[in-house]
Amino acid sequence: MTQTIGELLETAADRALPVVRGIDDGQLGGPTPCAEYDVRALLNHLFLVVVNFQALAAREDVDFGQEPEFVTGDWRGRFGDETARLVAAWSVPGVEEGTTGRMGLPARTVGLMVLGDLTVHAWDLARATGGDFVPERSVLDEVGPGLAAMAPQAREMHMFGEPFPVPESATAFERLLAVTGRDPGWTPGRTAGGSGAGGASGS
Repeated sequence: MTQTIGELLETAADRALPVVRGIDDGQLGGPTPCAEYDVRALLNHLFLVVVNFQALAAREDVDFGQEPEFVTGDWRGRFGDETARLVAAWSVPGVEEGTTGRMGLPARTVGLMVLGDLTVHAWDLARATGGDFVPERSVLDEVGPGLAAMAPQAREMHMFGEPFPVPESATAFERLLAVTGRDPGWTPGRTAGGSGAGGASGS
């Protein structure tokens, strides 16, 4: 049985939260697999995604051009609060029906975008800060085909990098990361590869 976006987001958030809570303030200036973002900037971006996709679930307009500073005060606690609101927003009956956003995309497709962002950016942050992250299989089964399908358009819009070459032995998650332009073997000492975003949110 197909899981709802709300259920999938709850599962993904449960995996992402320990990564975010485990980040030390001294790591905020470190590099990430997203070449244009350090850890602080990527956290701010992920916060923006989580907040804006709450609005998209409610059929409200959003602006991804604004980059507010979210990493202040108890930002770890706030991330937990905002992801809980994201799950709630995408758990409202009928939320996956119709379209949402300026592009008029199917609502479930938009929900899968934020699911992809939450999953891939959790990996980015874990890899950047020495944390552990492996997505739940149910999430990977939804996100993998979804990101692969939108990859050509995402590259045209400069949201994904060029596919990163991986061996035939690569896991499903490594292949997903490679589709977004990431090097699945990236470490803070390696700067090549991985400029893609993992979603159509402009990440």
